[in-house]
Amino acid sequence: MRVKHKLKKNDTVVVIAGKDRGRQGRILRILPGSHRVIIERVNLIKRHTRPNPSKNIAGGISEREAAIHISNVMLVDPDRNVRTRIARRRDNEGNPERVAKKSGAVLA
Repeated sequence: MRVKHKLKKNDTVVVIAGKDRGRQGRILRILPGSHRVIIERVNLIKRHTRPNPSKNIAGGISEREAAIHISNVMLVDPDRNVRTRIARRRDNEGNPERVAKKSGAVLA
C-alpha cells in the first residue's frame, strides 16, 4: 500500500527528533518507497570515494546529506517561523491548496 506524504520538494522543514533536532533546511528529495527525505545541510555523512581517472573522479572524503525518516521532520510555518501541521482545503475557484494549520497561510 502506498502512503501519500503531505511534504513536497523545496518545503522548509525542521527536524524534530534525532541527532540534528532543531535544524532547519529545504527538502531536496523525497523517497516515498522508504518514507524518507533528504534535507539540505542536515544529517551529513562522510563518503569515501576511490579515484577513477577514466570518469574524472578525484577521490577523497566528501560530505553529503543522508536520508532521514519523514516522521522526524515537520513543516515550518512561513508566517510565524514555527513548526506546523498541514491541512488541505479548496480555494474560491475550487482548486485544492495546502494550508499551514497554525497560521492558515497558503503554502506554495
